[in-house]
Amino acid sequence: MKRLVLLGGGHAHVHVLQALAREPLAGAEVTLVTPFMRQMYSGMVPGLVAGHYTADQCAIPLQPLAQAARVRVVEGAAVGLAADARTLQLSSGETLGYDVLSLDTGSVMDRDRIAGAREQGLFVRPIEHFVRLLDPLLALAQDRVLDVVVIGGGAAGMELAMALQFRLAGQGDERARVALVTGGPPPLFGYPQTVIERGLKALAQRRITVFHDSCASIEPGALHLGSGARLACDAPVIATGGDAPPYLAGSGLQLDDRGFVLTGPTLQTLSHPEVLAVGDVATRSDAPHPRSGVFAVRAGPPLALNLRRLVGGGELQPHQPQQRTLNLLSCGDRRAIASYGRWSTQGRWVWWWKDRIDRAFIARYTAGNAA
Repeated sequence: MKRLVLLGGGHAHVHVLQALAREPLAGAEVTLVTPFMRQMYSGMVPGLVAGHYTADQCAIPLQPLAQAARVRVVEGAAVGLAADARTLQLSSGETLGYDVLSLDTGSVMDRDRIAGAREQGLFVRPIEHFVRLLDPLLALAQDRVLDVVVIGGGAAGMELAMALQFRLAGQGDERARVALVTGGPPPLFGYPQTVIERGLKALAQRRITVFHDSCASIEPGALHLGSGARLACDAPVIATGGDAPPYLAGSGLQLDDRGFVLTGPTLQTLSHPEVLAVGDVATRSDAPHPRSGVFAVRAGPPLALNLRRLVGGGELQPHQPQQRTLNLLSCGDRRAIASYGRWSTQGRWVWWWKDRIDRAFIARYTAGNAA
């Protein structure tokens, strides 16, 4: 009996659980290790912040999927991995052995990169923790007008800035002033210029102040920019890029220069073929751009297939990530920006399109649809 361990309850592993419920994996004992018993769908979090969804509407409960798949669930997180010994060290102190290991834990956020952020910042990851801190922030805004600063100029930072502006200041009763600190480049840097321009216009229309600067430090009631400027700030929301999870350091797996797992076309790690990895934790060694991992939502089907074949002794199939993908960026007030390659558009109809896609994704894996 082979031991298959699914480390992390990410989007790809949600699909793997559903696939196992439909067709059990003969000759394998499957264990899911996850610190949270539901998977918050990151694409709907800005809508949750804006007030368009409840937390339950954005979440996929993992226990029903695991039960349908006859998968044992261990609630915990990995604190160490010994790839040569094929063992995982868990936060509970338990050591878990495996024959095949699949990684879908996502990235983490360095809480000490910005001085004072650990004590003062609201980090968007783990998403579960951020969601729990949202209600106290909203309650505080009922007592006084807040200065909210979102730190991070990527898609997550821009979407959260506009979501917070809509929730706190966009429906008549202005309870906050919202700013966005990009780190230096314009918001959505790396997107086509037309998308960047649409994003800047959307931020300006919502009276969100954009600072093309870095955040040097955070203190109670204020943050300091790299230029030396001081901004009033009651709620610093940290939406900067992710870092490799600490359990990978010293694991023996081959990593890239930032500490993420290097994988090949079959999703297997380059150094240990019995370990597969997808999502933000992985970097494709054959990708044209750094950190071009396999987006976890789209990696679910090829991951499920290759895990089945690896356990059963079959030939693994290469997975070729899409060169162009549809990106839908919410703007807080039930409007959104769409882009595909260099094409882009925007409007209320784009938000309804995104809403339909997101709700359908959740429905695919929730109770009644798991098998």
